[in-house]
This record gives sequence, structure tokens and C-alpha cells, in this order.
Amino acid sequence: MCTGHFRLPDAATSGCSAAVHAFPALGAKTCCGFNFLGTHMHYSRLCALLIDCNTPNVDEAAQFWARALGRAIDIEHPGTRGNYRMLETLPDEPLVQIQRVNHESRVHIDIETDDIPAEVARLEKLGAKVAERLERWVVMQAPTGQRFCVVRVQRPGFPKNAIRWA
Repeated sequence: MCTGHFRLPDAATSGCSAAVHAFPALGAKTCCGFNFLGTHMHYSRLCALLIDCNTPNVDEAAQFWARALGRAIDIEHPGTRGNYRMLETLPDEPLVQIQRVNHESRVHIDIETDDIPAEVARLEKLGAKVAERLERWVVMQAPTGQRFCVVRVQRPGFPKNAIRWA
């Protein structure tokens, strides 16, 4: 049981592992990863910029975008395989992935989260719609028509720079 309500926990005495606690002045009412309504809290952050290319040659597309963005193609990255090419990025930057697709060329973002169903539900409350549920991610559509994906954690350091949602 948490003993850190309404104050920052003292790591030596509180017994609470939560990073966020209730602060009435801020309107927050959370503890130990749950809010006082009994729902689980989760994190999410911008994960990646994906450049969807309707092209027969993903390597040519990746070469163009690598030169345009001043980044090398990261051939050692596990995401560089098949129809996908990763560009080199710094640890705190979103990933940049070039992918060969069968639909029109476009750019979309991925939002990474430690709880895909909770993040999808949060975004649906904001007006987004589920376009497609896949094995490891969910394709969504914003109220303004843009497609984006909700994915499992991809980048190192999670939840650094992520938002904690109740």
C-alpha cells in the first residue's frame, strides 16, 4: 500500500513505486500506477516518422530520403529488413523509417505506448477512429483524416519524454 499520497514519496520509507502522486493543487489524483477511479495509467510518446513510398524500389526511396534529411541508412538496425529501411537517428529523436507500401505515398507518425488498448481508448475519446487492428499495432484516423499508428514501445529509454495518462 502506498504511503506517499499528497507528497513526493521518500524512496527509503514510502514503499510506493509510483512516479506520480496526488497533488490537489494540480488536480491530479493518482498513486501506484492507478488513478483513484481504479483505472490503470499508461505512458505514450511520439515514436517515429514513417515515410510511406509507393515504389518498386525501397532502396532508391531510402537513398533519396537519407540524402534529403542528411542521415545515413542504418543497415544494422533490426527495423531495416524487407520493405523497411531505417535512417540513423540520435537516441532522443523519433525514429525515421522508409517503407514500401501499396497505398498512395504519404507520411505518418507512430505513437508508442506501454498499453496499446488504453492509448487507443484515450485517442477514441478525443475523436480518432480505429481504421484497422493488426497483430502488433492499431491503425487510427484522426478526426481531420490523417492516419497514424499506435504501436508497442520501440525506442530505448521509454518512458523518458513520454506523457503519463490517467
